[in-house]
Amino acid sequence: MKNRKIIALGLSAALTLSLAACGGGNTAESEAPSESAAVESAESGKTYTVGICQLVQHEALDAATQGFKDALTEELGDSVKFDEQNASGDAPTCATIVNGFVSDGVDLILANATAPLQAAASATDSIPVLGTSVTDYATALEISDWTGTVGGNVSGTSDLAPLDQQAAMIQEMFPDAKNIGMLYCSGEPNSIYQVDTITKYLTDMGYTCSNFAFTDSNDVASVAQAACDASDVIYIPTDNTAASNTEAIANVVIPAKVPVMAGEEGICKGCGVVTLSISYYDLGVTSGKMAAKILTGEADISSMPVEYAPTVTKKYNAANCEALGITAPEGYEAIAAD
Repeated sequence: MKNRKIIALGLSAALTLSLAACGGGNTAESEAPSESAAVESAESGKTYTVGICQLVQHEALDAATQGFKDALTEELGDSVKFDEQNASGDAPTCATIVNGFVSDGVDLILANATAPLQAAASATDSIPVLGTSVTDYATALEISDWTGTVGGNVSGTSDLAPLDQQAAMIQEMFPDAKNIGMLYCSGEPNSIYQVDTITKYLTDMGYTCSNFAFTDSNDVASVAQAACDASDVIYIPTDNTAASNTEAIANVVIPAKVPVMAGEEGICKGCGVVTLSISYYDLGVTSGKMAAKILTGEADISSMPVEYAPTVTKKYNAANCEALGITAPEGYEAIAAD
């Protein structure tokens, strides 16, 4: 058995995060549960209650939750009920929510983002826990001998496009840039993981990388300004605090004419110019299919490897590109406007 250190329940609000990294070529697709699962559940009268703890409301996490609910409902029909709760970005609230799920005896917990995953892993070792929108499970759960499977009662899906490909996009888009500013929340360990990893790739490409970390939404704008003053390009990883404050970031970077390469589409839509995007809805669908197999006994969660987004897409923010005089290369897809 691998050693899995469990994060204490008393997580500070500064430790809120989402994250999950995956490398190219390591994607895995869920096998669809039996088509008769919903019929069997209805005939047996079996019902399931699924507790959903989502860290904060923003476009990416909302899409993952919806995809999960849609997929699980399609598989199990009316036999599944959801208790959906949002922690409003507060890690201790995640612990309160999942402890309530444990007390209620739910059949499965969906932990949408890293802080809910950490709280759920701390709260129970018997109720199945699926994470989604988590950058790196080894970082989130402090697993030193990561093999792709958490083990025990935890598995899930990972949300990050390959970091080496993101670094290559920066080189493709901004070959003349010299200084890359890393803008992220210091309280999100998976953001730190992404920044540390992509910095190695960019440094090997000849860029100089500098870190600009904000602690919470109160200092996002001031830190973004410092990043603009020192950088030719800014990189923002998949980061929940950044995702919830894209307007504040845009109000700094667009007037400063500093382009942002974003780790995910929601951040790019708000303040970036390009991203290597996954579909959070599809990621949620994958999680929902995993949940159906667990609930119906078709799969043992302890042996289920963490799964990754099956495809990535190069996308650009047309309005921000126009404002900064940037032309996206061939093969980039425009992000749909609201």
